Amino acid sequence: MKHITVVTPCYNEEENVEEIHRQARAVLESIEGVTYEHLFIDNFSSDRTPELLRAMAAADPKVKVIFNARNFGHIRSPYYGLLQARGDAAILLVADLQDPPELMKAFVEHWRDGAKLVVGVKPTADESGLMFAIRRAYYRTVTRIADVKLIQNFTGFGLYDRKVLEELRRIDDPYPYLRGLVSEVGFEAVQVPYNQPRRKRGITKNNFYTLYDIAMLGITSHSRVPLRIATMAGFALSGLSLVVSLLYFFLKILFWSEFSAGTAPILIGMFFFASVQLFFIGLLGEYVGAILTHVMKRPLVVERERLNFDNSPAD
Repeated sequence: MKHITVVTPCYNEEENVEEIHRQARAVLESIEGVTYEHLFIDNFSSDRTPELLRAMAAADPKVKVIFNARNFGHIRSPYYGLLQARGDAAILLVADLQDPPELMKAFVEHWRDGAKLVVGVKPTADESGLMFAIRRAYYRTVTRIADVKLIQNFTGFGLYDRKVLEELRRIDDPYPYLRGLVSEVGFEAVQVPYNQPRRKRGITKNNFYTLYDIAMLGITSHSRVPLRIATMAGFALSGLSLVVSLLYFFLKILFWSEFSAGTAPILIGMFFFASVQLFFIGLLGEYVGAILTHVMKRPLVVERERLNFDNSPAD
């Protein structure tokens, strides 16, 4: 008899937590030969989510709840919840119902066949064409420049065997990019495609900052190509500046009276090189910030309370 932990991170999901629990329970109870528990990790919600989670935990002993001491962000909290899973495998399932719970049955089937990592990938999604095109372009770009082969169109939804979880624990990353770490550990992933539906209830918590944060984290965590591009661009632009300077010098010598350089080329060149410098300084700052985060070694999450746990927290 195998035991599965479903991990659901949530933040202000009062309209979805009961429904995701109902759907997940229906799917898991239809799978023979497994027991399960449903772990919710609440990232300091300000709506009725904590109240609903308490009621669910009181009514169902299979519901486990971790309440964070504060909002630890959309990257650290889900990862911490995944590491607290006590089952033979863990399934990461977000609370917004955009990842179909019925896919868990397919995940378990592949797991029983020997797969250590089964992931849901979304080659299509019911969202605006522009946003979907931007996402696809980002996934393709990161996949090409990354040091390891990343899984395209993968957001974390999937099944993680106990061996995978143990390897993730050994990495000890204070600001983890889960989508890249599952590739770093080296287990071959079985991909299960699905179409991601639109959110039907509640408001998405993603905004430009959160999307930018995870996009830059994926780049800085798994590729040094941007830094090398900056170095090569510096050499190329310095060479271009030298060529333009020599060209202007010879033109002035040959056509002393007729040729007038003026101030326009100087201003254009100055603003162009200044913008290039600022861009690469900002890029360098992202890498420095990532290094600072790792050096400070702050905890992933500080817990405020646990419900329905009869054992001490895992490391």
